[in-house]
Amino acid sequence: MGSQDKCWVYVLRGSAGRHYVGQTNDLEARLRQHRSGQTYTTARLGETIELVAAREYPDRLAALKEEKRLKAWKNPAKVIAWLTGSGA
Repeated sequence: MGSQDKCWVYVLRGSAGRHYVGQTNDLEARLRQHRSGQTYTTARLGETIELVAAREYPDRLAALKEEKRLKAWKNPAKVIAWLTGSGA
């Protein structure tokens, strides 16, 4: 399995105090898109967007499943703790 197969699940926090859980196969490019206003998420989060947590997964399917599971939690602190390995 090559590095191109790997995907990331990540959490963003915006200046508006909201959080967003997403997944991507290119974390740096996706962050650039969010920060440049090229996504719907940018409008919801506010002007400043900060990456607060990310975890790598072996493939897109695993990342999609984890993204769906974490979005159901509805508690940003718990999601961040899980992705950073500090609890949950």
